[in-house]
Amino acid sequence: MMSPWVTVDAGERGVVYNNWNGQLRILGEGTHTRNPFSEEVTHMSVQTQKTEIDSSAASKDLQSVSTRVAVTWHIDSSKIDKAFQEIGDMQALVDKIVTPAINETVKAATAQNTAEELLTKRAGLKATLDASLGTRLATRYLILDDVSIVNVDFSPEFNKAIERKAQAEQDALAEKNKLEQVKFQAQQKIETAKADAESIRIQSAALAENQRLVDWEAVKRWNGVLPQTMLGQTTPFINVNR
Repeated sequence: MMSPWVTVDAGERGVVYNNWNGQLRILGEGTHTRNPFSEEVTHMSVQTQKTEIDSSAASKDLQSVSTRVAVTWHIDSSKIDKAFQEIGDMQALVDKIVTPAINETVKAATAQNTAEELLTKRAGLKATLDASLGTRLATRYLILDDVSIVNVDFSPEFNKAIERKAQAEQDALAEKNKLEQVKFQAQQKIETAKADAESIRIQSAALAENQRLVDWEAVKRWNGVLPQTMLGQTTPFINVNR
């Protein structure tokens, strides 16, 4: 602590605070000198930071919603002195600015949507968080990199209601498919009946127009046995003139 030398690593800035006059100066990467009796150096990272929190809120339709959100962010390196002077070190930035901002933004976004919308329109929720949180952090010298919705969970009652709805939809779809199959089979029978009727009509018309065809159809149906007595009637299919 009493060394006049201070090393600032890559991805960091050194914020030098003078206890005698209250002035600040910023050190870039590398090795620097300082007055060990009057100057304190705080290392501040300008690399991307990740903060992940759980937030509970009520949806628009008053359902209890628990959301886990991961946010990546970094300090605006051109305003690192103001961030340190007004807020504090890295831990203070997380505790005083980032975590409360995420929590309040998630609560506000959750309240604008129903539970079902939060479940089915996650991209819309992310877009809302991106815009709102980015604006909020920018006022405190922080730059938002990305927002990731890790998980959205609901009350056990709502989860059961979702399961029942999904099951009802599956059952309705199965019944619809079954009804379509019955309709298809019925239509097949109708078409088959139409085809049979048309076949009969064609055959009937042909028989009516051609006596020889009538004889031929009779021959096809004859079992080859002649009657035992004629009783004055002509023997079927026997025409001595032919």
